[in-house]
Amino acid sequence: MTVANVEAVVKERYRRGAREPVAELCCPVDYDPRYLEAIPREVLERDYGCGDPSRHLQPGETVLDLGSGTGKICFIASQVVGAEGRVIGVDMTDDMLAVARRAAPAVAARLGYANVEFRRGRIQDLALDLDLLDRRLAERPVADDDKRRLFAEIFRVLRRGGRAVISDIVSDEPVTEAMRADPELWSGCISGALTEDGFLAAFEEAGFHGVQVLELQAEPWRTVEGIEFRSVTVEAFKGKQGPCWERNQAVIYKGPFKEVLDDDGHRMERGRRYAVCDKTFRLYAQEPYREHFHLVEPREEVPLADARAFDCAGTRLRHPRETKGLDYDATTEAAGPCCGPDGCC
Repeated sequence: MTVANVEAVVKERYRRGAREPVAELCCPVDYDPRYLEAIPREVLERDYGCGDPSRHLQPGETVLDLGSGTGKICFIASQVVGAEGRVIGVDMTDDMLAVARRAAPAVAARLGYANVEFRRGRIQDLALDLDLLDRRLAERPVADDDKRRLFAEIFRVLRRGGRAVISDIVSDEPVTEAMRADPELWSGCISGALTEDGFLAAFEEAGFHGVQVLELQAEPWRTVEGIEFRSVTVEAFKGKQGPCWERNQAVIYKGPFKEVLDDDGHRMERGRRYAVCDKTFRLYAQEPYREHFHLVEPREEVPLADARAFDCAGTRLRHPRETKGLDYDATTEAAGPCCGPDGCC
């Protein structure tokens, strides 16, 4: 089956879903009712999402919603990020976009601000000129890594320091070849599903770090040929790329596990001081790592201009003298008894 055939089936099914509600396209999701009051019924009745990543957003963020459909998540996200934030929805189905664009002015009027826009595009190739789409599709056959291309594209468009929060359907076993050949299963989010571990691996392969599962549906949404399909929401970050510099910094893994292995192959036992490069040190000072590590700054800062290259290929302990300085020999007198009403003198 070619990409052209797949997309034709998907487009037709979602065109129908834009005209009238289609129950089998929807994975049940519990949304915060506070955010639904401002959204027109036409949008609410045509909700074909597979999770609610909007609950993991922060005020002021810029949000890119890929496969935005009739815009429900975009309009919820609009309220979460507030007037200082921005939301961009991308979808390839004209009928879905028409519903979303009709609803946008009504939502803006109810909220008192307009921070949502919708664009037509393929989420696997956000830079693609859609006037050339048909020719491109005719030249490219469907491949197992088509969805993995999506992660590479998400990584490309994110700014450094940005994060992706994605909800999708995953399977507990690999999808069979017969299921992949079924156009109805393709349009129903079944045939293109990655496995649970394959979904996480796709983030890693694209270059993301700090990948973690925020939500995993307990009961399957659908079961086809004994394979269970359920919704998952994953968060991942962009920004670990770059040179490694030695600045005498160390990190201590706090626990609760005896040891951990990070995305760069650093294996660290609980409670021990490990040498890290400046880039890793700064990463561990941010989400989602900072609550798990104690950061040890050097007593005397090493200017970046004086830093030498750091070999991140392995893991080594950092002797305390490296952070204190080899000539460190300060002495501290023992503190006397507390004498003031609010503490020690």
